This record gives sequence, C-alpha cells and structure tokens, in this order.
Amino acid sequence: MTDDSTSELQVSVLMPCYNVESTVDETLRSLRAQSMENFELVVVDDGSSDNTLAILEGWARRDGRIRVLACEHAGIIPALNTGWKACRGAYVARMDADDLCHPARLEKQARFLDQNPEIALVAARVEGFPEEDMREGFRVYIDWLNSLISPDEIAREIYIESPLAHPSVMMRREWLTKMGGYQEHGWPEDYDLWLRMHLAGAKMGKIPEVLLYWREHPARLTRTDSRYAVEAFLKAKAHYLCLGPLENRDAVVIWGSGQMGKRLSKHLLRDGAPVKAFIDIDPDKAGRTRRGKPIYSPGDLAGLLAGYQTPAVLAAVSSRGARQKIKEYLDEMGLREGEDWWGVA
Repeated sequence: MTDDSTSELQVSVLMPCYNVESTVDETLRSLRAQSMENFELVVVDDGSSDNTLAILEGWARRDGRIRVLACEHAGIIPALNTGWKACRGAYVARMDADDLCHPARLEKQARFLDQNPEIALVAARVEGFPEEDMREGFRVYIDWLNSLISPDEIAREIYIESPLAHPSVMMRREWLTKMGGYQEHGWPEDYDLWLRMHLAGAKMGKIPEVLLYWREHPARLTRTDSRYAVEAFLKAKAHYLCLGPLENRDAVVIWGSGQMGKRLSKHLLRDGAPVKAFIDIDPDKAGRTRRGKPIYSPGDLAGLLAGYQTPAVLAAVSSRGARQKIKEYLDEMGLREGEDWWGVA
C-alpha cells in the first residue's frame, strides 16, 4: 500500500476484527494489491485475546492509510458502528478479516456508484473457499446469491434470504447515516440493514463478477451465533414483511403448511399479520388446520383471494424447485410477484 492522501478520499474500507491472527495478514495483502490506491482502511479490533491487535498495529506503522481502533470486546454490531462512524470516505466498503478481495474490487465498485447515483449500494458475486470446507447449503446459497444481479432481482427476492454477501458490499456513507447504522434486534445485522434500506426505497445493485472470495470455516458467526439461525431469519422476515408488503392487507395466505410455513406463520401472527389460510399441494392436508387456520388446495386459491379486498400470498416452501413451480402457478393466475405475492423461503 502507498499513502496518497493528497487526493480526495473516496473509499473507506471497514473491517471489524476479533481473534483473526491466522487470516488477517492474507486479507490485508489482498487489500494491498488493489488497483485503487487512494483508500483508507478502518480496522476495529473488538478486544481480541490473541495476537490480532499487534499484527494490525504493525501494518498501520508501515502504511499511513490504515487506522486501527482498539475497543473492548462488545460484538460485531458495536464494532461495525464504531468503524463506519470513523470512516471518512463517501463510500464504505465492508470487508471481513478472513476473506480475500479481487485486485479490482474497490475500483470497479466505486466506479459503479459514481456512474449510478440512484444506487445506494453495490455488492458483487462471490466465490467460496476453501473447497474442502464448503458445505452443500453454503454452495446452494452462493449459487442463489450470485444469480441476483439487477436492483429489481434483488428487491424481488429480498424476503427469501439475504441477497448480498455482507463483505462484498460497498455502500454510500449517507445511507448508513440515514439508517442509523447497524441495529441489534436478535437477527443478522446485515440482513436487517438491507431490509430497512429496502423499505426506505434504496436500490441495490451487484457487479456480475466475482470480486470477493468468501472463506467458509467452522468458526464463522453464521455457524456459531444464534442471531444467524433459521428462526432468527424468520423473525426478521416477519417483522419487515409486516412493516412493508403486508401493511394494510386484509388477508395473508401462506402457500406451504409444512415446517417453514408453520414457523413463519407463528412470527407473522405475533406481529399482527392477518393470516387467514394456508395452501398445500398435499391432498391429505387439505381440510385440516394449521395454527387454527384452514388448509386449502391450490385450486381453491382464486376463490379464497376473491373474498378479500387487499390479500397477499407468501410462498413459504423451501424444497428445491418448489418456488419456481409456485411462481408459474401464481403467474398463470395473474398475480404479480412483488405486488400480490412474495417468496419467503
């Protein structure tokens, strides 16, 4: 890295660290190799108990663009909020201390935001590594995430799962300020931010190139922290569905009375959603109830919806291929995805 502080600072890289002595050198080398030279790196050491802080301070002595903020251990959300508030660039790029950047990542994302002022943030496609540690679920998630590129695609499927890999994102600092940074609600802090931004009208884009190499390992927060469990995601979805698409609806019909639909309906009902019924393709379930609500066959859906003024359908079937079949059925009915129905699993 070189210090080019004479020109206007455009990009701040925000990187929280906690006990990452085994990977942080490799991550910092990938940042040093960036084609964009004029950026700052704001590193927040979240009270590491290993040699992380000493490694970071060594890098900072060698490169004036690296600023190390040492804090008592408080967790990822306080570390992120401490960090972004210290960022001076107009754009804030997230980075984790165990991942790797493509050499052109910062340059390409900053150029994209320069050329698309209506876009609040831009992510990128990602590639998982190391191969031997990647579980099937992680592979499936990356394939889905990488398939969503345009703002419309990202918005359409934002209630299915987080459509952006957090460490691949570069966002306008003004949007972080507008949203009040990261918040603690007991579910993933990045997904929470995307959902809040989405409801506030933010458009999110993605560069259709792999610009981040996303490390999979047993110690990842997504494996060890309860805030990233399936139940936490369902709570987040229910909360923001009720604040957004389901607001002022007089009926919600959930397609799928299996475990996913059952679990999601619990949180929707707790948040006040007017869940009226379930749809299920299993003929043995038709005529039964789930959480006191009747289960109907797909053929009954049109008549069911006709009984309400502002109904909405949520597709909550997670089995592979089911979402596409449900989409085709609802499309044939004339229902519009993102207006009349949403995929949530």
